[in-house]
Amino acid sequence: MSLGRSIATVGFFTLLSRIVGFVRDIVLSAVLGSGPIADAFIVAFKLPNLFRRLFAEGAFSAAFVPLFAGELQGEGRDAALVFARQAHACLLMVLVPFTALMIAAMPLVIWVMAPGFTGDKTIFDLAVTYGRITFPYLVFISLLSLYGGVLNSIDRFAEVAFTPVLLNITLIGAVLGLTPLLPDAGYAAAIGVASAGLLQWLWLLYSCWRDGVAMRLVRPRLTPRVRQLVRLATPVAIGGGAQQISTLLDVVWASLLPAGSIAALYYADRVAQLPLGVIGIAVGTALLPLLARQLRAGETEAAMANQNRALEFGLLFSIPSTAALWILAEPMIRVLFEHGKFGPDDTLRTAGALVAYGVGLPAFMLVKALTPGFFAREDTRTPLYTAIVSIVVNVALNAVFLLGTPLAQVGIALASSLSGWLNAVLLALVLHRRGHWRPDARLISRTGRIVAAAAAMGGVLWFGLSVLKAPLAHPDLMGALALAAIIAVGGVAYGLAGMALGIVRVGEIKAALRRPKGVRPAGPDAQS
Repeated sequence: MSLGRSIATVGFFTLLSRIVGFVRDIVLSAVLGSGPIADAFIVAFKLPNLFRRLFAEGAFSAAFVPLFAGELQGEGRDAALVFARQAHACLLMVLVPFTALMIAAMPLVIWVMAPGFTGDKTIFDLAVTYGRITFPYLVFISLLSLYGGVLNSIDRFAEVAFTPVLLNITLIGAVLGLTPLLPDAGYAAAIGVASAGLLQWLWLLYSCWRDGVAMRLVRPRLTPRVRQLVRLATPVAIGGGAQQISTLLDVVWASLLPAGSIAALYYADRVAQLPLGVIGIAVGTALLPLLARQLRAGETEAAMANQNRALEFGLLFSIPSTAALWILAEPMIRVLFEHGKFGPDDTLRTAGALVAYGVGLPAFMLVKALTPGFFAREDTRTPLYTAIVSIVVNVALNAVFLLGTPLAQVGIALASSLSGWLNAVLLALVLHRRGHWRPDARLISRTGRIVAAAAAMGGVLWFGLSVLKAPLAHPDLMGALALAAIIAVGGVAYGLAGMALGIVRVGEIKAALRRPKGVRPAGPDAQS
């Protein structure tokens, strides 16, 4: 499958997930609001996700996918599956006792993660209870990372990209269906998270079986390949741990601010994550196994070309998204979330954080496209070093913004964005210095034209905002229609400017989405 087709597949299902996710967040904001219960649930929900990025999406995926893809390319599917099943057994051997330990120690965990809660026993106890309910999600979501790596390596992207949709649908159903039966909506949401993990696990377990790569349980053994996996994963785990400490510190800072600050950061991050999730995650997911296979086959020029096209994809969507977030932050938050217990003051707090997150959106996108260039070469140490440097800067900026300025939660978001830019620049410099990446003429030329097209789109959005100011001031149907109209007109304006400047060409899009000749999807009948 071509890189463009792979990105489009992952991007489509991720977009579907994000749309359903917005519905989920609208339901959560309306039912939970932006007060103590919302803060307690969001902290509890962040817990398994923090460690998921440590065990699964960060360390494990970065180390496992290149090894599995290389085994698949060099030794065949049977040998690759033996390795995957051993990795599966070893992952379970670590996850299950760790999860049990964290559940038992949850009061201490909440005390460390949200020290601001200790002054209110009610919210502290809620966070502990919600955390114990949600934390088993870590086991399921970590196993999904392994299953997803296997499926992506055989060009099966749709099943993996669909799994977040199950989380969002389950969480919506739990909040709406269980809240009347439980003490508060936080309990319902926490149960929804744990239930979603089980459903997602069953879905990908079935998908692996259907596609001929069933994940049967075997006895854990430290084979040479598993030892190599541990060796490669350890630096990423350390970097992931440092990154999660940085994320944890964001929650610590926010817990010391007035109630609702954690929720404001959460909802702002959810909106900012839409373009990053749709394009950034799609680029990283599709690029890593492709680069691993090409480098294993000695196709270094092809790998470098795909790296450039991945960067181009990321910039093509992230730069106009940044412009849109800057201009439309307040009406976006108002229309999406200002319902029920989420009021006008919450809108202003969240919109300010969203603008700050928008500053770093292109950087986060670039990091997603650059890190596969290291991981595919089995270099997991360099991204660790750049991540640690950016984290130290992030912590320093948080201290400056929170202690020296009145930025509050906006300062937390801005620190994340600026440190993200530092990380992207460091990764690019190292790849370039090693000769593993050099920007080609097309990437350089189109980046400038993308900025110009985004500026034209920004002018259209600004004009539309002034024309539709009255309906956008209200979070009702007319406000939603006005916001949709502005976004649609802005998208058309960007597309037309892109075509005029030569950065959007129908022929190139068709070529990128076309399946290469002679390639057919892997499946149960391709196991020989």
